[in-house]
Amino acid sequence: MKIKIFYFLTLWSFFLLSACSSNQAVAQRRAQVTTVVYVKKTPPKPKYERVKKCHRHNIWIKGHWKWNGHIFVWVKGHCVKKRRGMVWVPGHWKHTPHGWRWIPGHWR
Repeated sequence: MKIKIFYFLTLWSFFLLSACSSNQAVAQRRAQVTTVVYVKKTPPKPKYERVKKCHRHNIWIKGHWKWNGHIFVWVKGHCVKKRRGMVWVPGHWKHTPHGWRWIPGHWR
């Protein structure tokens, strides 16, 4: 009888540990770390880009200026797959009392 209880408790604890670790892995994948960087320089005006024709299931994401820690560098526009029922909100630079802050584009 004691052996059956021991095996039961061992299996149960193994089950609980594996369930906890898999939930932790899912939570870690969902967690996002956002670093906010304020830039004292005003970002340049957006460059003119010729909009490429995207596949019918894709949309065009406009290029934007990115701060690399020293200067602004241009990130070219590109096509991305549409998400059904969602709308792309473009990223933009926002002026704050601390400086310029990049607000990333996202699906809404």
